[in-house]
This record gives sequence, structure tokens and C-alpha cells, in this order.
Amino acid sequence: MSVSIKELCKRLKEYRINYPMTQQELADRSGVSVRSISRFENSGDITLSNFIKLLETLKLSEKLNLLIPDQSRRPSYFLNTEKPRQRATSAANTRAGRTFKWGDEQE
Repeated sequence: MSVSIKELCKRLKEYRINYPMTQQELADRSGVSVRSISRFENSGDITLSNFIKLLETLKLSEKLNLLIPDQSRRPSYFLNTEKPRQRATSAANTRAGRTFKWGDEQE
């Protein structure tokens, strides 16, 4: 079992105990069997749907968004969808009725 899975199992078990909730209470509220909860806490073996049920029961489901962030919220996403910059005034308006003169020319 990887270190990440061990840490996840340990954290969820500690959270459940501090909630406070027994495995049986968690099983009754979530619809996941006690055996599945025990197996997860000891070996990390659980289906994704059961894991999500446990998180929802422990009011942790909103934290799932942190696992895989929404790509439309990245700063680079806004670079690709940003409108091109436009000048405040057009070049035709600034030159209308004026002729170019060097600084040393007199009017």
C-alpha cells in the first residue's frame, strides 16, 4: 500500500473517531457496509462510489474539488479567452486634419 493511501485511511479514521461516529453508525448513515469501512481503514481497499458516500456522510464531499481542480479557474485559461487589447483612439482620428511637422519647423 502506498504512503498516500495509508495517510488517507489514517486521516479518515481519525476524522470519523473525532466526529464522533462508530463504524456501525457510519455504515448505517452512508449505506456502506461495516466490513467495507473496516477494510478501507485497515488496507485502503474501497470502491470510489463507497468512498464518496463516506465523505458525504462525514460532510467532507466539498473537499473533493481540491483533488482535481477545475481547469477553467486557472490563470492560463483566462489568457486563452481574453479579448485582444484595443487602442483607446484610432490612428485615423489622431491624424485627421493635422499634418506632421518636425519639432524645428515653424507653423
